[in-house]
Amino acid sequence: MEKEDGLGLIQIYTGDGKGKTTAALGLAMRAAGHDFKIAIIQFMKIWNYGEIKSLRRLGIDLFRYGTREFVDPKNPSPIDFDQARRALSKAEELMRKGDYDVLILDEINVAVDFNLIALKRVVDLLDKKPHNLELVLTGRNCPQELIERADLVSIIDEIKHPYKKGVEARKGIEF
Repeated sequence: MEKEDGLGLIQIYTGDGKGKTTAALGLAMRAAGHDFKIAIIQFMKIWNYGEIKSLRRLGIDLFRYGTREFVDPKNPSPIDFDQARRALSKAEELMRKGDYDVLILDEINVAVDFNLIALKRVVDLLDKKPHNLELVLTGRNCPQELIERADLVSIIDEIKHPYKKGVEARKGIEF
């Protein structure tokens, strides 16, 4: 369903392969080239990734939530729940204000999968999305209920990964 200005769809990048965030960042870079106002909210991700500097150079607003520790999906800490709730509240606030053309919720699917935030709150967020906001959700294990509400869903599968051969994450490539 095309919107009058071309914006307003829900996109999801999910699957077990590498590249979900990268796909969303590519979309952000393209949108920035057309002077769109873009915000990215990262759930469970505050490490020093290379894209942080690039996003600032492009004028893309970035809001990061989480800790430097990996979240234990079987035993999340209270701060993990707090950070995820704060990230979702920020998304709700930005949607209410209506200042952005594109909003990317990076790793929100994982936050739902780890039960850090309730699926119902994310469904409610999608249902309240302004008609002219392009909304992008990333992360593996996306719930079917979100997939059904989306206009575009890309599943990124892993066929091969150098990590399985002992190649560590490389600066400028994986982080």
